Amino acid sequence: MESRNNSFAVVTGASSGIGLELAKQFVQHGFDLLIAADDEQINAAASDLRTHGSQVYAMQVDLAKPEGVEALYHRILEQSRPVDAIAINAGVGANGDFVRDTPLEASLNVIDLNVRSSVHLAKRVLSDMVQEGKGRVLFTSSIAATMPGPFDAVYHASKAFLQSFSQAIRNELRDTGVTVTALMPGATETNFFKRAGMEDTKLGAAEKDDPAEVAKDGFEALMKGEDHVVAGSFMNKVEATMAHILPDTVTAQMNRKESEPGSANRK
Repeated sequence: MESRNNSFAVVTGASSGIGLELAKQFVQHGFDLLIAADDEQINAAASDLRTHGSQVYAMQVDLAKPEGVEALYHRILEQSRPVDAIAINAGVGANGDFVRDTPLEASLNVIDLNVRSSVHLAKRVLSDMVQEGKGRVLFTSSIAATMPGPFDAVYHASKAFLQSFSQAIRNELRDTGVTVTALMPGATETNFFKRAGMEDTKLGAAEKDDPAEVAKDGFEALMKGEDHVVAGSFMNKVEATMAHILPDTVTAQMNRKESEPGSANRK
């Protein structure tokens, strides 16, 4: 199938949710795609995306493992074309009391996927972009990056890392032709809450943003080369702003009420 132009993008965590919607934004704007996720739904997603008229390649891979990141990078190199844009979106959470409830393996997996794999993949792809003198990078951060998150302690910390990391390397690369953008959604209607074990929390049970709208905000910010965008509802912008004003002790307590296991059934 012929693509509409020569632009090429990569999206991770693209089998569902924000990642899939970001992939849709890319193909709707004429990009060819390589999409990746750790589940077999990635192949069905690719089939759907091809109906937009672009070349779409799928790879099922576990990016929480270093060899998974290297395998994806080699797949990128096999395309023999520069990456015009990449959305480093794959992420996971692990809800629960860090010390008493959450398995160490689950906490480390959050770090491995959200933090380590993002740095690993960025190192590989951005090095090539700098050599080309152009490229756009989108990290899926979160408004969670702006505040402590009891019962999601490692997840919030991982997003704070990504936020700081993305803004730092954006500054480093300011004269290279490569832009870095942080996408900061709030609670969004995706599989995240089920995978993180948060369905019985107030946040998990609450109404959430449409991932298509979040992805649209993120794509537009990426194309404009903006440093970050608080995506989704107006309340996300309010929450992110208040997080910079209120003490961490206050925002931590606010988040505790939203994310504590069983809180969905409490007043």
